[in-house]
Amino acid sequence: MPFEFMKKAMMIGIGIAMKTQSEIEEMTKDFVEKTKMSEDEGKKFIDDMVKKYDEAKKDMEKKIRDGVAEYMTKADIASKKELEELKKEVEELKKACGK
Repeated sequence: MPFEFMKKAMMIGIGIAMKTQSEIEEMTKDFVEKTKMSEDEGKKFIDDMVKKYDEAKKDMEKKIRDGVAEYMTKADIASKKELEELKKEVEELKKACGK
C-alpha cells in the first residue's frame, strides 16, 4: 500500500496539468476512499487538488503563451496586431495617394 500511495501521489503531481478537472476530482475521490480519510479530510484534500489543478493549468497556459511569443519574436514573424497596424497604414497611404 505505501508504494501505491507514493505512486498515486506522484502521478497526481506529474499529470495534474494534463488531466481535466473532472478526472482530477474522480482520481482524488478514489484516493480519499482508498485511504479511508474522514469526510472533512477528504473534502479538504479534494479542494486542495482542484486548486492545485487550476494553478498548474494557468501556469502551463502561461508557459505556452510565453513560449509561442518568444518563438514568434525569434523567428521574426509578425503578430496579428502588427499585421492589422500595417493594413491600417496601407489604407491610409492609399487614401493619401487618392486610390
